[in-house]
Amino acid sequence: MLNIVLLEPEIPANTGNIGRTCCATGTRLHLIEPMGFRINDKTLKRAGLDYWDSLDVQVYDCYKDFLYKNPLAVSRMYMATTKAKKNYTDVVYGTDSYIMFGKESAGIPEEILVESQETAIRIPMCGDIRSLNLSNAVAVVLYEALRQNNFPGMETEGQLHYLNWKM
Repeated sequence: MLNIVLLEPEIPANTGNIGRTCCATGTRLHLIEPMGFRINDKTLKRAGLDYWDSLDVQVYDCYKDFLYKNPLAVSRMYMATTKAKKNYTDVVYGTDSYIMFGKESAGIPEEILVESQETAIRIPMCGDIRSLNLSNAVAVVLYEALRQNNFPGMETEGQLHYLNWKM
């Protein structure tokens, strides 16, 4: 199972959107305190719609708590940051990878990044844009990881509701 890790998320609507994306993809969401909201925040629930109760979500007191409870994460972690030299498409994601994103205002702390140069990844952007919206960035990287693994357990074909596709 792929894992999305949010380090100190600040905006409940972004986290709700990410939770909904995780539900749609069978991905586990890890939330690392401190967060800029409470887990029962109505904005978080509204953005996650009625999917929040189906979400596989774990909450941790701090980064050290996350590492203690997920010892394999260290060797399977990709760090999404605008400071990376590699693009998110330049790495091979396993079905059990962890992809970490930092808080909206500051990203992943450099104290963590400096130990992860080879697994730091970025989404290419134009000009002086500091970063993408967090929920958009998660979706971009997560779907690349899913694509590389042939969308495990996901429906890859859709059907019309009232009519049939022409053959």
